This record gives sequence, structure tokens and C-alpha cells, in this order.
Amino acid sequence: MIVTCEKCGKRYRIDPEKIRGKTGRFKCRGCNEIITVSKPEPVPAAPAVEFREERPPAPEPEVEKAAAEVRAPQIPSFRPKVLGLTTKFMLYILVPLIIIYGLSVFVSLRKMSETHGLTINQSSRMVTQMSEKAIVEHARAVAMQVRLYLLSRPHLTKQGFDKDVDFKRVAVQKVGLTGYSALYELPDQGGVWRTWAHANPKIIGIDMSTLKKPLGKNFPGFWKVYTGVKGGKESQGYYTWQEKDGTFRDKFMVCTPVEGTRFIIASTTYLDEFTMPIKRLEIRTNKISQETRRTNAITMGIGLIVIALIIFFYGRNLTGRIKHLSQVADRICVGELDAEIEIKGKDEVGELSEAIARMRDSIRVSIERLRRRRKM
Repeated sequence: MIVTCEKCGKRYRIDPEKIRGKTGRFKCRGCNEIITVSKPEPVPAAPAVEFREERPPAPEPEVEKAAAEVRAPQIPSFRPKVLGLTTKFMLYILVPLIIIYGLSVFVSLRKMSETHGLTINQSSRMVTQMSEKAIVEHARAVAMQVRLYLLSRPHLTKQGFDKDVDFKRVAVQKVGLTGYSALYELPDQGGVWRTWAHANPKIIGIDMSTLKKPLGKNFPGFWKVYTGVKGGKESQGYYTWQEKDGTFRDKFMVCTPVEGTRFIIASTTYLDEFTMPIKRLEIRTNKISQETRRTNAITMGIGLIVIALIIFFYGRNLTGRIKHLSQVADRICVGELDAEIEIKGKDEVGELSEAIARMRDSIRVSIERLRRRRKM
């Protein structure tokens, strides 16, 4: 049976068997008018008549077949979204930004750390070289003073060196903060090395090889520098010395022969006394580097949070406008031509809103034109 909408003139083909009860209702897709359909009374069966096979009649124009059950049209369903625009904004913009920003900060901090380490190492090396040179010059200066003192007092013997206050003041001088110089003699006929002027009176006149026991495994380093003056050459190097409290510290020693004599001047001190300012500077710069890394991390975190919030609110605003247009399009699809469209902004979404509004107005004009034609 054919049912025509009285308001817009749209025609529908309906199967009477699908009407539940005596009447049925459905919404017109053209004008949203509720159409009531009455189920026709059954007609008595006619006598059997022989029919000839004929071609099916051509479909009538502007007639639509109704649904299996007469009911209001449903809004089309869409495939559920996996990721929304806001989530995609966060993934496609924020994640690459985090990676790039993180790599940039990592590389800059690493280069800064390398520069800091190189600066400290070079500074420490330069200070060490200058300190070694200063100790060498100190040993040579003391050796020259001792030579002049001995030349002025030829009667002074080596057994009296430690008792002569003036000589001891010349031979045993301060080096650095805790270092000192000392005077010892080349080995005698028995091959014994002896010290005749020293800050420690217990060492005076003893066989220096007996220090092997208290120094233990550190003795070879000391002995190598101490005996390296054979042949009248200058000797220098590092060794480990035992302190009064039983601890061991590295020392640098320079042994310079006193010209025209069998005596040697040894100037020795802890080299870390010269490099201590560099060590303190290194500790301070390490602390500053840690604070800089912490500050950069906090700044990076705050910056990323601000960017994430901007992306989130912008994405939510954009998706909200798109959802509104989608809902309006669905309402127009089921015939609600009076649906209001909010046009916000002059961007691409605003242009889309204007296009949908023009489409709605065009559909409305077309329906009005069709109605006027049917009334004529």
C-alpha cells in the first residue's frame, strides 16, 4: 500500500503485514511529521483465476519503501572512534616535543659536564706542573745556599749539621704548608745512605734503607727517587709517605746535588696542598652542575605541563565544535531542518559550520519548492 505525507507530500510504500495492531505510526523523513497508518480490512479470497506471467510493473516515481517495521527513522550509527583529536594532539605533538626537548637537554648537559671535567683536569694538570716546577726551583735554591754556607764554614762537619742552628735553618726549609727540605749524603764505602739534616731528629745519621720496614710496600717508590742522584744528576718523582697518625699520603720530592760536595738537598711536600683549591673548585662546580641539572629538569617539566594543558584545552575546544557539527548533521539527516548551528571562529571549522548551514537552508528551500509544486 502507498502512504503519502500530508505535510510534505513524500510517499512511502508500506507492507500491511508489518503493521502491528490496527494502526501504526512512523516519522516522515522529509518533514519529521508523524504519519498514522491504519491496517486495511482483509478482503475475501476471490475465485481461482488463471494468471499469465507478466513483467513486474515499473516502480512509481518518488515512492520509498518503508522499514520492515513502521517506526521513526533512526540516527545513523558511526564506527566507534579509537583515538579522539585531543588524544592525537597529545600523542603527535607532545610526545615528539618531549623526545626532542629531552634529547636537547641531555646533550647540552652532557657537553657541559664534559667541558667542566676538561676544565678541571686541565687546571689541575697546570697547577701540578707549576707546583712541581716550584719545588724543583726550591731544591736548587736551597742547594746553592747550603754550598755557600759550607764554603764560608769549612770547619763544619756533617755530624754537626743538625746541631748548627744556622745551618739547619738553611738546609731544612719549609716547602708548601707541611713540606720541608732535608740534606743527606751519597752512600759511604759500605753503601749506606744517611741523612744529616732533617725535620725529624730520629732520622739523623741512620741507615735510610731501614725505612723499608715502616714504609712497607711504599718504600720502593721513595727509594727510587732518593737514590736516583747517582752520577751527579737531579732526581724527582712521587712516592707515598707514612704520617705520624699511621696514614699514607702521596708526596713529590726533588733531590738536587750540592755542587762540589757529596751532599744532596731533598725538597718534598704533599702536592695536594697546591691542588687543594682546584679540588675545592671541582666540588663547588659539581654542586652547581647538579643544581643546574635539577633546575633544567624542573623547567622542562613545567614547560611540558603548560604545553600539555594548552594542547588539551585547544583540542577539547576543537573536538567540541566538531561534535556539535556532527550532531547537527545527524539531526538534519532525520529531517530536523530547524536545527541551530553555532558558528564560532573564522577558521576551517567555522567554514565547515557555514557550509552545513548553507546545506540545511538549501534542503529547506528544496522541500518548500516541492510542496508548492504539489499544491499546483
